[in-house]
Amino acid sequence: MAINVLVNGAFGRMGQMVCKAIEQHPNLTLVGQTGREYDLKKSIHDSGAQVVVDFTRPDSVFVNTLAILDAGARPVIGTSGLTMNQVHQLQEKSEALKIGGIIAPNFSLGAVLMMKYAKEIVKYMPQVEIIEMHHDNKVDSPSGTALRTADLLAEAIELSNANKPSHEVVKGSRGAQYKGIPIHAIRLPGFLAHQQIIFGGMGETLTLKHDSIDRQCFMPGVCIACEKVMGLDHLVYGLEEIL
Repeated sequence: MAINVLVNGAFGRMGQMVCKAIEQHPNLTLVGQTGREYDLKKSIHDSGAQVVVDFTRPDSVFVNTLAILDAGARPVIGTSGLTMNQVHQLQEKSEALKIGGIIAPNFSLGAVLMMKYAKEIVKYMPQVEIIEMHHDNKVDSPSGTALRTADLLAEAIELSNANKPSHEVVKGSRGAQYKGIPIHAIRLPGFLAHQQIIFGGMGETLTLKHDSIDRQCFMPGVCIACEKVMGLDHLVYGLEEIL
């Protein structure tokens, strides 16, 4: 039986693409499309949605996810901007309700593989920096993908003293420090979503680089998530948790 899916943020560029991907998927049925002017909980109940995909804004994603869980649907969250404290709050609510879901900083399979192998490399090359590049309309920085990458690197090895301190002649020139890792965020027209993880060693460097050149690259991951959350009773963070 096909899974009923509602897309919140359906009238934006990502939302429109998600709607089309769901309509074309044999195991998914698009039952609703909502935006900021809609009553999300009412729309979920009226449509009979089992899964709600959210691609909206950082300032609304936390409230949206609470509404999805309260309505008894399973959230598939692609919107960035959630703090780890908010993620933990949502995970606690999900566990109490026994409703599964996923928050994914990145739905690209290539980006997930980049992070997977970065965790192995950092054990041998602990001096590392992240450069992420996005279009100039992205409203948050650093990106959720960069933060998730840093989280995974920090889980793999202690990094707090890995990078030597330096005097910044211009404050911020060494990037934002997150868990001991410098993250540099670039926002320019012409980019979509790109990331480099640069490891430095004695006499050598190693760079993992991922480029999203079309938003279509996120669609397989979104569809996989819509199917997989039906078998979860808790909220996971990161697409790698369900692959």
